[in-house]
Amino acid sequence: MNAYTLIAGVDEVGRGPLAGPVVAAAVILDDRQPIVGLKDSKQLSEKKRESLTIIIKQRALCYAFGQASHTEIDQINILQASLLAMKRAIEALSIQPHLVLVDGKYCPKISCSVKAIIKGDATVPAISAASIIAKVFRDHQMIAFDKIYPEYGLAQHKGYPTKQHLSALVRYGPTPIHRYSFSPVKKISMHFCE
Repeated sequence: MNAYTLIAGVDEVGRGPLAGPVVAAAVILDDRQPIVGLKDSKQLSEKKRESLTIIIKQRALCYAFGQASHTEIDQINILQASLLAMKRAIEALSIQPHLVLVDGKYCPKISCSVKAIIKGDATVPAISAASIIAKVFRDHQMIAFDKIYPEYGLAQHKGYPTKQHLSALVRYGPTPIHRYSFSPVKKISMHFCE
C-alpha cells in the first residue's frame, strides 16, 4: 500500500456565472468499488451527471460540499472564493484524507498535503467525481433560485452570461443573488441606480 491511501479529489463549479454561489465538492473514492464513466462533468449530459451522482454518493467512502456565496465572491474575488469553497468542502469530509488533489492551478490552504493538477477533472477519477457532484449540487440550487426569480431563466443557464440572462438583467436589473463585482452586473446595476 502506498503512503497515501486516502486521496480526496476536489473540484469547484460556478466561477463564470453572474449569479449564485461557487460550489466545491470533495470526494474520497473507495478503490474496492470502482465507478465506470467518471470524467469531467462538462463532457457529460445532465442526465448522465444525475445518474453518476447517485452512484458516487452510494460508493464513495465519503464526500462533502463547500460553497462561497455571491456576497463572499464580491468581497474577496472569485478565485479566493473558489479556494474558500474548496477548503470548506475538504474540512467537511467525515474522513481526513492523506492527500488532496485539486483540479486547476491553485491550492486552498489546508492542513494536509495538497497538489494542484491541471485538467485533473479529466484524468483523476476522484476529481472527476467531485466535479460531477458539485455541478449537480449547484445546478439544483440554481433551479431553486429560478422559482424565486423566474424572469431570469436561471434553471436553463444556471447563472452563466447567456444572451437570455443578459437581456433579463437589462430589463429587470440584478437580483439579490447576482454578483455585483462582475462587470456586466456592475454596469447594469449602475444604470438602475441612476
